[in-house]
Amino acid sequence: MSMTSEIPSGLAALEARLQQDLAWLELPAKRWVIERAQGGHPVLEVAIIGGGMAGMAAAAALKMVGIQAVIFDRSPAGFEGPWVTTARMETLRSPKQLTGPALGLPALTFRAWFEAQFGKAQWESLDKIPRPQWMDYLRWYRRVLSLDIRNAHDVQRVTPRADQLVELEVHSSLGRQIVLARRLVMATGRDGLGGAYVPEIAKTLPRQVWAHSSDPLDYTTLRGKRVGVVGAGASAMDSAATALEAGALSVDMLIRRDDLPRVNKGKGAGSAGMVHGFMSLPEEWKWRIRHYLGTQQVPPPRGSTQRVSKFDHARFNFGCALNKLELRDKSVSVHTTKGTFELDFVIFSTGFMIDWWKRPEYAAIAPNVLAWGDRLSTKAEPGGQEMIDSPDLGPAFEFKEKSPGQCPGLDRIHCFCYPAALTHGTVSGDIPAISDGAKRLAQGVAAHFYREDIDEHYARMQRYDEPELLGDEWTPAVPNKN
Repeated sequence: MSMTSEIPSGLAALEARLQQDLAWLELPAKRWVIERAQGGHPVLEVAIIGGGMAGMAAAAALKMVGIQAVIFDRSPAGFEGPWVTTARMETLRSPKQLTGPALGLPALTFRAWFEAQFGKAQWESLDKIPRPQWMDYLRWYRRVLSLDIRNAHDVQRVTPRADQLVELEVHSSLGRQIVLARRLVMATGRDGLGGAYVPEIAKTLPRQVWAHSSDPLDYTTLRGKRVGVVGAGASAMDSAATALEAGALSVDMLIRRDDLPRVNKGKGAGSAGMVHGFMSLPEEWKWRIRHYLGTQQVPPPRGSTQRVSKFDHARFNFGCALNKLELRDKSVSVHTTKGTFELDFVIFSTGFMIDWWKRPEYAAIAPNVLAWGDRLSTKAEPGGQEMIDSPDLGPAFEFKEKSPGQCPGLDRIHCFCYPAALTHGTVSGDIPAISDGAKRLAQGVAAHFYREDIDEHYARMQRYDEPELLGDEWTPAVPNKN
């Protein structure tokens, strides 16, 4: 459903219910943050980079506690995040009943949105949430909460300042603009602090014969071609299936492992205890848990795997590590531990990496962020590079300085994206606990604002003069003269 289409009657009733729920709860809270201005221009309370699920959940949670946030997203309206751009799964992996970014409001859940339009019987028969439908829900979420999202606004530089502000250089159809905010939230997704990870061996090939699974790619161009997919995770299965459905002549999955993992350990570890308790664990336990989950790896979804295997020209090649890639005429010779494959196109489904230097907009931050590799005193397990490079964050997801005093204002930038997982657990990117993470962020930002302006809040308290009593509510007793 587009944001401008006519609202179905069931959805209109749900929206009225949502507004009633908010009124009963006295939400959103009234505004209370001390207003700031610089050079005659107002300073934003909070700026958010990224208008996907995490950015909207953060903005909504901030709004509920009386803090105004403006979201900047480079995408056109309704196309924020990966859901209808680079994601290629048919359905979400998460169970349909998870409440996602609803912030504890029943009328804001996907289920409420779905049943209002299609009924309870359709909900009961629904297996998993279709990916495009999830995007429709997020578009509705934006509209009913009146979130301030500035689309087609590209943040090209972020600079923390010593005057308690963060400076953003934003480019849009209006040209170059400097925006100042008291706090900045980076809700920039799975690749929020870096980008796609591609093995060095890929760079021996010209770019026109390979892509990463997160790249924008017209899969119809693979029709009639021999395709190789490196990897065996969810994105690898989605890429392989999309290529097959687009008419690829064949797809060879090149899988380094000898088998696929069977059990999703992260699903088994998920609980309210982990959501609320992970943050306070000793560093050794945080490292140990994240290392274990990383080494156990996550199996691709059963449905995604079957989506590939139903094609008889899809081949699962296990124990197939890459040794060398060569371009011969228009063919790619992929030399592996299981022989040589002659292919026309290769898709690397090899995940993401934290690499500040891939993101020029963060050049002022990159050398100064304290990472886990800089400060961990005890490593129970060796860990991977992503763990070593993960930022060590404060309780409100704020960055810390590697060398105190070298980058004043760095702690005014909050990392509300996947790399926060080693400090906070998976509460800043995935559907299951995104509301818990957003509330933690909002409450932490509120506490920061209150402490910073405590003198003015105290003065406001002193100036407050609305009387509870008018003086006519009683008659003083006359003293007894006896």
